[in-house]
Amino acid sequence: MGFSQNKNNRTLIDYALVLVLIAVVLIAVLALLGPYIGEWLNNAAEWIRQLIGS
Repeated sequence: MGFSQNKNNRTLIDYALVLVLIAVVLIAVLALLGPYIGEWLNNAAEWIRQLIGS
């Protein structure tokens, strides 16, 4: 019975580590690509403004 509980705890820790790794990767990607994403969104907004304005 103690073995089963230990296995469940280890599984939860594994899932938590995977989630932390995914979060770190996403933060790194957003930090690197943030300015480019902002520029792209500004260009898209300007294109929509021109489309609606004409």
